[in-house]
Amino acid sequence: MKRELKINFVATEKFPEIDYYFKSVIRMAVKETLDHLDFPLDAEVSVTLCDAEYIKKLNSTYRNIDRSTDVLSFPLYEDGELDELELGETAMLGDVVISIPRAHEQALEIGNTFLEEIAFLTVHSILHLLGYDHERSEEDDRLQCELQREITSKLVI
Repeated sequence: MKRELKINFVATEKFPEIDYYFKSVIRMAVKETLDHLDFPLDAEVSVTLCDAEYIKKLNSTYRNIDRSTDVLSFPLYEDGELDELELGETAMLGDVVISIPRAHEQALEIGNTFLEEIAFLTVHSILHLLGYDHERSEEDDRLQCELQREITSKLVI
């Protein structure tokens, strides 16, 4: 399916420039997630790359968890419901915020490359934007983990 995909990249002052390859990996992860789920609309996503302090503030403000984390998702639609959009319109899915230092640490801990970890976190977050939430139940956690594995296994990084 030919779908238009717009990604607005933003970086905090500690990451003033995002290189082309880095953006390509994120774009590939978003596109593969949407393709895997047969998402029917053009899509727009905002991706912010940040430091641990920035994501800790967001985590504290929006989730009442006073610690840093790897990725946060801010969906614009509750539970991924896009009913009010008609085919042909662009769906602004929401915001993805990725902690670069935490992604790097996790990659080392897990044995992934840094870019593999960025791709994994992007897929994880896009699934959240589309209504998948591993925190709802064990079944939802299993489904989201399964989808993440299926999607990331298709990525060539």
